[in-house]
Amino acid sequence: MAKKILIVDDELSIRESLAGILSDEGFDPVTVESAEEAFELLDGEKIHLVLLDIWMPGMDGMKALARIKKQLPNLPVIMISGHGNIETAVQATKMGAFDFIEKPPSYDKIVLSINNALHISDLKEENIILREKSPKKTKITGVSKAIISVRQQIERVAPSKAWVLIRGEHGTGKELAAQMIHRLSTSADRPMIEVNCAAIPEELIESELFGHEKGSFTGAVSSKRGKFDQADGGILFLDEIGDMSLKTQAKILRILQEQKYERVGGSKTISVNVRVLAATNKNLEEEIELGNFRADLFWRLNVVPITMPPLQDRMEDLPMLVDDLLQDFQSKGLGSKKFTPEAIRLMCHHDWPGNVRELRNFIERVVIMTLDNVITDDIIAPLLPFPVQKTQQQKNTDTVAGSVWSGRDSLATFKEAKKLFEKEYLHHKLQENDGNISQTAEQVGLERSHLHKKLKALGIES
Repeated sequence: MAKKILIVDDELSIRESLAGILSDEGFDPVTVESAEEAFELLDGEKIHLVLLDIWMPGMDGMKALARIKKQLPNLPVIMISGHGNIETAVQATKMGAFDFIEKPPSYDKIVLSINNALHISDLKEENIILREKSPKKTKITGVSKAIISVRQQIERVAPSKAWVLIRGEHGTGKELAAQMIHRLSTSADRPMIEVNCAAIPEELIESELFGHEKGSFTGAVSSKRGKFDQADGGILFLDEIGDMSLKTQAKILRILQEQKYERVGGSKTISVNVRVLAATNKNLEEEIELGNFRADLFWRLNVVPITMPPLQDRMEDLPMLVDDLLQDFQSKGLGSKKFTPEAIRLMCHHDWPGNVRELRNFIERVVIMTLDNVITDDIIAPLLPFPVQKTQQQKNTDTVAGSVWSGRDSLATFKEAKKLFEKEYLHHKLQENDGNISQTAEQVGLERSHLHKKLKALGIES
């Protein structure tokens, strides 16, 4: 894409001359005749460099420079003036101007100065992106078949331009998958623009996604670029896409199909080239049947589907996940801690309905609240859903466990044994509660929806 250069000068001949030079050099020149007009444009457009005259009616160039550097400190500004002197040039440079050029500007000098300023600006932007990306974890940890499959899918799709729909329960790492796709994509040198569709109020989501013009609604004191505009040439990540209203879905669909839109309150058509990654924890097929999600939008987004598995389906990854989390917390100054093998085995008995997010919160709580550097099963047992001390419920559980293992094959795998025990245990608890799901869920310490899902997976009729 051509770099957009804003020319601010009250002389028409200078504006036309500079615009012609820049067009010949492959730039996209935009001209205004006052600083006031320039700031209206800067509020709503992506500008890569400003050529700014000093002597103008209204706000002069030096005051405009100070305001630009306050609002957009990384935007390069080259001052141009027909009444310049050394003192003015020095002052402008101290205030942040990249260069100072006297009128009439030399063709070669202006082009050289612009190219140098843009090169330095690109380097600064790359450094910012690297700093933003470095603290973020972009590797999906695990050796389970499910996670290996996810990594392979990401490695195949990331270098392409294909859109991806990432699905999975809360806390399974959908955002992490999106970050890994971004890191391996051809747009890795640009920031990935993220939008949490569930966190933005319905009345503001259009403005957030498409931007708005000054005065388009109460509180719109200036123009604003939307997320689509910011993601132009790169990746837009729409998280929790299933929480969008049908009205917003219709507008999103049109933009995704045409790659064109207008800002809220505006009439100018803006063209973008955006690759979309979307994520949801909802069953979109069911949402379509209920009339909550558009089928045409689903098919537009669902070019390459990737499903993040729940933690209970990849329990063999738990030790590696714990090690990763401990290293992360240690890097944040929470001390060096270690879990014993017995503690890890005890944690593997928990279903982790909140998935990796629940595991992360649990590990952080234990690391902060435990003084010992070695964390044993005795320390974590009271913090997990099954306390160490024997309650009547656990005595009943032991009875069930005895009946499960009586006469069973002692060579059964841990996974098979765990599933068998869960089935017998939950069947026993349902009988105790006369088949009442809510009472059983409360007694065993599970959410009702999670218990219902588990009963269905184990083939237990309620």
